[in-house]
Amino acid sequence: MLGVLLFFLASIFKTSSSSHGFWKKLYTYVPALLLCYILPGLMNSFGIIDGEASALYTVSSQYLLPAALILLTSTADVRAILRLGDKALFVFLAGTVGIILGGPIALWLVSEWVPSFGVQASEAGLWKGLVTIAGSWIGGSSSQLALKEIYGCGEELFAIILIVDALVANTWTACLIYGAGFSDRIDRWLKADSRSIEEVKKRIQGYKQTPDRPATVADLAQILALGFGGAALARAGASGFVYLLAPYEPFLESQGLAPFLSEFLWVVIFSTTLGIALSFTKARSLEKVGAVDLATLFIYFLIMTIGMRLNIFALEGNLGLLAVVCIWMLIHIVVMFIAARLLRAPYFFVAVGSQANIGGVATAPAVASVFHPALAPVGVLLAVLSHILGTYGGIVSAWLMQQISN
Repeated sequence: MLGVLLFFLASIFKTSSSSHGFWKKLYTYVPALLLCYILPGLMNSFGIIDGEASALYTVSSQYLLPAALILLTSTADVRAILRLGDKALFVFLAGTVGIILGGPIALWLVSEWVPSFGVQASEAGLWKGLVTIAGSWIGGSSSQLALKEIYGCGEELFAIILIVDALVANTWTACLIYGAGFSDRIDRWLKADSRSIEEVKKRIQGYKQTPDRPATVADLAQILALGFGGAALARAGASGFVYLLAPYEPFLESQGLAPFLSEFLWVVIFSTTLGIALSFTKARSLEKVGAVDLATLFIYFLIMTIGMRLNIFALEGNLGLLAVVCIWMLIHIVVMFIAARLLRAPYFFVAVGSQANIGGVATAPAVASVFHPALAPVGVLLAVLSHILGTYGGIVSAWLMQQISN
């Protein structure tokens, strides 16, 4: 099973980076992450494999995910992020707040307009699927998968969520790129001071001046030690912390904080926090030898192991979920433009800040490059900041959604 999944994963990575017209068109409409989920799901649905009989999912979720969280956050250049300036950071953070609060607000609105959906959201646990979108939009796939495990989103619901997420997020990305052609008009409406973009250009001149280099055996050993050793520490700390919280279980449950009794939630929180702490040490230099690439491989492989437990024939459409996600995105957009108008920040900060939240490390630099190739690092840095905030913001949004569903 491991060999089959890795073969599919290698094929997806190879074709997604191909310049061939067919593959470029395919991955324009079908994200690689979604394909990683659907292909094993098809094999399981047609009885080619038996995903439930494999231990790969358990190993991936319990060991690869915490290690990936540590590796992704430990390579963050927090100092470079802070040097981006107030406007870039505040507009980005406004978008993050819009996501954290927008999901619960959208869920409440649709539940009020369509009471039957509100009942379904509560009884069928649809909010658990929406929680994963909060993780995806703030922190990327790693946070999305962490929240899926913490709150127990089912495989069939998760498949629908991935499709809705891809549809809404990709549509908004296209709108952002289209809007770049009218950035001057938008900036006039925002009463923006475009000089702030030139200031950011100067501040990022030193970013990533040191080139990447091939990894040695010693480098790979350090990356694995950092990821899995840190995950082991996080698991030990989580186990002790949950033991200390056990006497307060009735109170936590009465406040809707039952997930905080989950050992895995604390594994995720401690892994993320440890990674951020390590980013201020020499461990951050492991980015130059492929630490982020290895972490990304872990995330994509975990997606495949989740997908191999999916039964395609059990999928059912849900227009209520689509309505919630569309309203959610609209709230995020409105909050960002209000922040930009108040700060007189240019449309560039709106576009890149939003894409750093919604799209992540892969697409934020691409959107930034539409404005000017030299600005691509701004997208990278804000997307890394999104990785740092994703798990924490997702947990807050999840708690609010749980209160609305109850």
